[in-house]
Amino acid sequence: MREMDLRRIDLNLLVALEALLDEKNVTRAAQRLGMSQPAASRALGRLRALFSDALLVDGPGGYLLSARAEELRPALRRILAGVGEMLEANVFDPATATGRIRLLMPDLQAAALAPHLLARLAHEAPSLDLDIVAPDKNGFEALEHGDADAMVALIDEAPAGIHRRRLYDEELVTLMRVHHPALAGKLTLDRFLALEHIVVSVTGIGPAPVDEALARMGRTRRVKLRVPNFFAAVEIAARSDLIMTLPSSLARAAADMRRFVSLPPPLDLRTFTMSLAWHARQQDAPRHIWLRRAIVTAATDMSSAIEVGG
Repeated sequence: MREMDLRRIDLNLLVALEALLDEKNVTRAAQRLGMSQPAASRALGRLRALFSDALLVDGPGGYLLSARAEELRPALRRILAGVGEMLEANVFDPATATGRIRLLMPDLQAAALAPHLLARLAHEAPSLDLDIVAPDKNGFEALEHGDADAMVALIDEAPAGIHRRRLYDEELVTLMRVHHPALAGKLTLDRFLALEHIVVSVTGIGPAPVDEALARMGRTRRVKLRVPNFFAAVEIAARSDLIMTLPSSLARAAADMRRFVSLPPPLDLRTFTMSLAWHARQQDAPRHIWLRRAIVTAATDMSSAIEVGG
């Protein structure tokens, strides 16, 4: 059938055709379709005109299928089954879902949030796998182009087409090893600045929030070491006198290892909000709706664990 013809056809007629051919009776077909008997008769008339064939012909005790109707039935069933499968594909069942989820998330946040997200996946979607990649300056483009499903990051502004929602708030704390000499007295700003610091930086360049706050005060600290990930920083801080200032969710997790003490930094550092971002194209996709809920629930689980442990 030509495309031009499809524009003039009510495809609901194909549903009526299936019922009429199955029932071989207009009254029963009407009951099956939830319509009146006259409406079913009118549908049959339109179908006869559409196919230029009687479709149902008089026979002993009722209607019989015409040769053309017998010919149509297999194709009709395939077409309606295909439409049904296409619509059912819009339903997402995490319990049977397979494939990979790709998230953009900084190392520090991944260390705290990913275990709770993995626990959520294990419970709800055991066959889904997870890729976590550190976001770069092109994170929004990755969402736009479909190279990532979602991003967890500190987001001050988002371009058009990007949706976001708050996940959780973070504050910074200072972490140092148990038995660190600086623990002998109060951690004043001068003593803080006299110590050597570790900074976790994916790029290895640019100021950290602590350095930005110090710059506003006209002060500086010595960053003895920059490392690209949290785990390296933790191991180095546990075996040296270097200290690090990092999100509280991570500091408390590290403190559970009983190798560290966390203290409030001796300067005013703002609380910052971690957000979940995704492209508008994914807004109503059932798979993505489930994913967003899973990430939000994982963030709630993480916050609850911190409160219980802290």
